[in-house]
Amino acid sequence: MKQFLRFQWWRSIPSHGVALAAGIALAMAFAPSPTQFTRLILAPPRQGPVSEFHRALQTVMIQMDAGMCITPSANADRDFARAMIPHHQGAVEMAKLELLYGNDQHLRRLAQGMVVEQSQEIALMRSILASSSTMPGTSVNP
Repeated sequence: MKQFLRFQWWRSIPSHGVALAAGIALAMAFAPSPTQFTRLILAPPRQGPVSEFHRALQTVMIQMDAGMCITPSANADRDFARAMIPHHQGAVEMAKLELLYGNDQHLRRLAQGMVVEQSQEIALMRSILASSSTMPGTSVNP
């Protein structure tokens, strides 16, 4: 039995060595080159409207994602509305950013419509939440 275990021990060392070598080779193949790191470090920060737009867009998306993380209740209708309000508000804010920074007339027209329609939907969902129609056992038909 000792001879069998000794054989298995010696047999596993080469297989582990091959796996280690393969892992190192893959890591080296997919690792960014040193010039990529240098470009990232030496690259000048973006300035101007593009940078302002992206910073504002990130802020809106973070706020939207945080607002959509609600504590579940026993009422699916209420939870739906509570999660959709920040989702729609995020869409309104993003559309306003398009109106502020965008140039494409089709996208600007779409953004204008989104501001109006999604704002109306937010108001509707808030009024439904404020009413007693979302209490358990009652209808939510507007």
